[in-house]
Amino acid sequence: MNAQAEPVAADETPHRKPVQGPLGTYVRDYLARLRGGELGSAPAIVGLVVITAFFAIVHQGFLSAYNLEALVIQAAPIIVMAMGLVFVLLLGEIDLSAGTTGGLCSAIMAVLLLRHGQPWWIGVLAGLATGLVIGFVMGWLRARAGIPSFVITLATFLAFQGLTLILIGGQGSVILPTGSPLISLENSFVPIWLGWTLLGIFVLGYAAIKLIDARGRRQSGLPATPVVVIVAKVVVVALLGSAFTYEMGINRNLITNAFFSNKAQGEPWAVVLLVLLFVVWHFTLSRTRYGRHVYAVGGNEEAARRAGVVVSRIRISVFVICSGMAAVSGVVAASLLQSVQSNAGAGNTLLLAVGAAVIGGTSLFGGRGRMIDAVLGGLVVAVIINGMSDLIQGSNSSGYEWVVTGAVLLLAAGFDAVVRRGRST
Repeated sequence: MNAQAEPVAADETPHRKPVQGPLGTYVRDYLARLRGGELGSAPAIVGLVVITAFFAIVHQGFLSAYNLEALVIQAAPIIVMAMGLVFVLLLGEIDLSAGTTGGLCSAIMAVLLLRHGQPWWIGVLAGLATGLVIGFVMGWLRARAGIPSFVITLATFLAFQGLTLILIGGQGSVILPTGSPLISLENSFVPIWLGWTLLGIFVLGYAAIKLIDARGRRQSGLPATPVVVIVAKVVVVALLGSAFTYEMGINRNLITNAFFSNKAQGEPWAVVLLVLLFVVWHFTLSRTRYGRHVYAVGGNEEAARRAGVVVSRIRISVFVICSGMAAVSGVVAASLLQSVQSNAGAGNTLLLAVGAAVIGGTSLFGGRGRMIDAVLGGLVVAVIINGMSDLIQGSNSSGYEWVVTGAVLLLAAGFDAVVRRGRST
């Protein structure tokens, strides 16, 4: 009987379309975006999970509280600089001097503190102001004089290294004063209760924004993210944040005896700074007219100009933001090292930050990128460096770190080029 009934049922429903609810429509649209090359942060998330699992298997203490703290504070300067570079890359530009700009700004800060006896906040403000001025000059040269950003920033890359060397002098480094709030940024910890409170505020704020967005889109007749998807995202954010906050609540002080017992518990203050910067710049890019103009200029400059966007102002502003964030990165790096070296910001600093933004998903060709790319890419780079340093010991260990990091960067850039070519065909 069943063999006779099946053809009848099949004949009765040849033209019936499957009924899909909001979740089915959301999943179908998401898969369509993936097939169209709009992968978002998916590759970076998958890569981060894979390499973290790999190092956790081959290195027993990789996920320990002590190592996680080291990983986060090492990643902080890279992530901060990558956040600024996202703005420049969105316009298809490049800033080769972001690393040395951060080094010069931190050198100015250190010299004001140590040699001129200025308060720490005066030094920080002077460093940040220097970064903003540098960004304005570079942006003006690019937007008004028409000099390619590659040429401008290559020249400043060399010049700023020399200025930093002159400022620091023959000492080789300037040691920051002990007990300064500058050192506390990377080397002191948020009280445990405050860490949980900040996590609760962040999760509630994230949930509220997602729900408000969904309601606004429904009221406008636009497809909205289903509530079940929003709940799933909020739960994932809450679980990851809770796991990190709990792990950071473990005492990580390895030196304890009858005469010395100082606890090291809580999240580093640098984590709070990273979250604050992320929220500010994510809001700027995704919810302001300025952010829409940045994407418009990066996507099609001529179309943006015809639409009334003042392209030159947008171009200058992204260099100002990039250099300002480079200055913040320099301050964070100085806090990590508790000093400013004569070669601050040189070497692989810029390459790691650019690599972080690209690995996270920001396009080198402009028009595509988000602030979360800097965070995810920075974590990928930090995990590789941290994991490789533990995995390979000896004098050649840094060489292997460079090889693996370069391979991942090449893979990300190649993937970006393939996706771009696929969209254009």
